Amino acid sequence: MKKILYSQYNKKLIPTLPRVLFPGRMVVVVSAAGAEKAVDYLLSQPILGVDTETRPSFKKGHQYTVALLQVASHDVCFLFRLNHIGMPPAIIRLLEDTTVPKVGLSWHDDLSSLHRRADFKPGHFIDLQDHMRELGIEDLSLQKLYANFFGQRISKREQLTNWERDILDDHQKLYAATDAWACIMLYEELTSLKQSGNYELRIKED
Repeated sequence: MKKILYSQYNKKLIPTLPRVLFPGRMVVVVSAAGAEKAVDYLLSQPILGVDTETRPSFKKGHQYTVALLQVASHDVCFLFRLNHIGMPPAIIRLLEDTTVPKVGLSWHDDLSSLHRRADFKPGHFIDLQDHMRELGIEDLSLQKLYANFFGQRISKREQLTNWERDILDDHQKLYAATDAWACIMLYEELTSLKQSGNYELRIKED
């Protein structure tokens, strides 16, 4: 039976879907030494999911610097608190690595934010949005893509919380980890469907 995908997904359906959460272990990184160990592990993995979080600004014309870089494997997500540790050499090594594919969504924007913290040459990154368009999918937010591909809901409740607080709460950590890990899930499913052709694209969700 072919998987049904929609070029445009009905946003009204999303609240009715079961919620998906990152099922693995989360590790908060608050030191350069911790970053070295984390990056050694991450670069031993076959694929990574990436995302960033920035403290929201509610003042016109004011923008905060990216506070969190989350990088997930299938089983572990490391939460690099850039507002505490800056961009140590290990982070630069991770971002410049050309061997392990790192999947993000609208990753060009995240790279611009990271570049405001430090100069680096981006390595092997894959932007999901570029590949989703090849299938004819037009709704490219993470929440709509995950609902479209898996029939599950990613909650965005924590998105506008303070990512610079002294200690991230469990809801923030799980939100951040889920967003990074979901990029792996989507890319692997997308790749599988492209190879098998076992899907049908419908122009819109009824």
